[in-house]
Amino acid sequence: MKAILTAAILAGPILLGLSGCGVYRQATSARPDTTQPWRTIATDRDRERLREWHKAWDEALPLARAAEPEAIAADTLLFDPDRAMGGAALPPGKYRCRTYKLGVSGTAMRDFTAYPAFDCAVTEEGDVDSFQMRTGTQRPAGLLFAETDARTIFIGTLVLGDEATPLRYGLDRRRDMIGYVERIAERRWRLVLPYPNFQSKLDIIELVPA
Repeated sequence: MKAILTAAILAGPILLGLSGCGVYRQATSARPDTTQPWRTIATDRDRERLREWHKAWDEALPLARAAEPEAIAADTLLFDPDRAMGGAALPPGKYRCRTYKLGVSGTAMRDFTAYPAFDCAVTEEGDVDSFQMRTGTQRPAGLLFAETDARTIFIGTLVLGDEATPLRYGLDRRRDMIGYVERIAERRWRLVLPYPNFQSKLDIIELVPA
């Protein structure tokens, strides 16, 4: 199973068997060298989005606080942009993930939206690990690159609806995703996505072991 999800996101499509095992249909040479820094894989646009992570917080958090002050005040760990502990890496395993959208972008959303928790998983992929939201209608899927003890970089794509296979990263900028993972409590992490392509200025995905 190793490198299958990696290949799907960054190198090409996969064909999934009924047993859950995948058959890799692209040349293995198409897989990027994930021993290289994540910056060599990320697009210029995504590197810029990540550089502006604190600006995204500064724009989105006041809007969310004005819309739902009690919700923001009730979880100061999750909604503190400068909250980070060591040990950012997500151990492989199953997680419950809940998405929060802060700061409306467009007219179809509110400045604070909280979704139900969905199933997620972190899987060993050789040089890096993969992260995938397995249930829900908007499902990030991508790779986790260790950067510092306090932060891991996520690069991936957005899977929509009943799609079975993630798009190759870099193929459609509207689906490309970039963010960072931080540990904010003993068994609690968050994936922060600055300036996502749809609906909000900042997405926060809370992760706790299932």
